[in-house]
Amino acid sequence: MTHALNIVWNPSEGIDLGFFVIRYYSLMFVVAFGLGWYIMKNIFERENESLEKLDSLFVWTVLATLIGARLGHVLFYDWEYFRNHLLEIFLPFRFSPKFEFTGYQGLASHGAAISIIVAMYYYSKNILKRPLLWILDRVVIAVASGAIFVRLGNFFNSEIVGKETTSSFGIKFIHDYFSKADAVNETQIPNPKEAYTAIATNPKFANLLAQVPVKHPAQLYEAFCYVFVFAILFYLYWKTEAREKSGFLFGLFLVLLFSVRMVVESVKESQGGFENALGLLSTGQWLSIPFILIGFYFIFTAEKPIKI
Repeated sequence: MTHALNIVWNPSEGIDLGFFVIRYYSLMFVVAFGLGWYIMKNIFERENESLEKLDSLFVWTVLATLIGARLGHVLFYDWEYFRNHLLEIFLPFRFSPKFEFTGYQGLASHGAAISIIVAMYYYSKNILKRPLLWILDRVVIAVASGAIFVRLGNFFNSEIVGKETTSSFGIKFIHDYFSKADAVNETQIPNPKEAYTAIATNPKFANLLAQVPVKHPAQLYEAFCYVFVFAILFYLYWKTEAREKSGFLFGLFLVLLFSVRMVVESVKESQGGFENALGLLSTGQWLSIPFILIGFYFIFTAEKPIKI
């Protein structure tokens, strides 16, 4: 089968304002959290809950997401490296083989899920003064919407790509195959942005473009599926009495979202972790199984509160 769409993915890093570059990956996180805040605002208004408590929810959710996602990556996917570089867990620098700014590379959604649940426990007990499942049933709607934009951010970053494919949906991720140094060395163009553009468009470098394999856009697969996860949760909350069944929406979120992960992981490149030791499934799939089982538990045990 030929590569029908013939898409070559060569994104810019972001929106260049001259004095500052708004990176698309960061922008997607801002959109995710902003949309999440708006969704929860409407939910709080419907439930006659004080909007003063919404700011605390936003802060706790942002912190839990970033810290949990970072620790999840460190512990689940790259502990062999970070156990010998503990400072790099929380600092955006690499100290060996030379000192360099790296940013925070590596975020794991499984870690974010765990930390958000922990944060919501504290929030529900000390700030909201409602049962834990009440806030979990509602915040997962915002989380599902945010997951869409996080995966779009991964797509802009050319990270978490899929395996090689002959599918017509396949894409050539130039930035995944050639690092900035590689692009400069291969083209002898000192500016990485111009070097990437040359590989993507200049016939002179057709041999370099030919080396780039066609891969599944796994990020887009996930983002597309998460649209439906969000739509289902949104509809059930606003149009049915599902919100009255404590734990139902939370459980459904876990089953739907991590079932998507189970399926899409089958076409992703290995992200590392402990999959080599256990075999059969990827690290992401192994980590998704407990969440799915917990989700089914909450779905089948969810009951409406007794009204007196």
